[in-house]
Amino acid sequence: MTGADDTTDPAAEEAARALVRQGTSGAGHVIRRLFQLRSRLWQETVPYDLTGPQYTVLGALFLNGRMDQGTLGQHAGLDKSTAAPIIERLRGRGLLDTTRDTADARRKLLDLTPEGRRTVVRMAPFAVEVDERLLSALTADERAEFARLAGRVIGGEPPA
Repeated sequence: MTGADDTTDPAAEEAARALVRQGTSGAGHVIRRLFQLRSRLWQETVPYDLTGPQYTVLGALFLNGRMDQGTLGQHAGLDKSTAAPIIERLRGRGLLDTTRDTADARRKLLDLTPEGRRTVVRMAPFAVEVDERLLSALTADERAEFARLAGRVIGGEPPA
């Protein structure tokens, strides 16, 4: 018995193989491998018990000051459902504070605690080292082009 996806035509078989090859080794595969490499480098390099997204949240607050959760998500590139547990973990660790906006009691404002400020500054050289190691095979021009192209793919400008 043969299934609908069985092919006996060599041309159809080759076309199917090309599609499967593209689907298993294309952009998604490369992005997953880059993410795995960055995660490994982060674990090897950063001597703090914070994840990359947690560091990004702290960094966004350090660079931009107090803001609401939606604005923070935009700065950090995180959606609401991803940002909320990160914010709660960082708050629980005493690295950020939440306060109610005096102009709109429904709105929570987030800001770094003094310990949060110290942590993000201490971590910065390690985060830079991770990126340096991640992109070490590229020249400076290639790194700029990589950032530009990746920024286009995600629909925005690459980080400065």
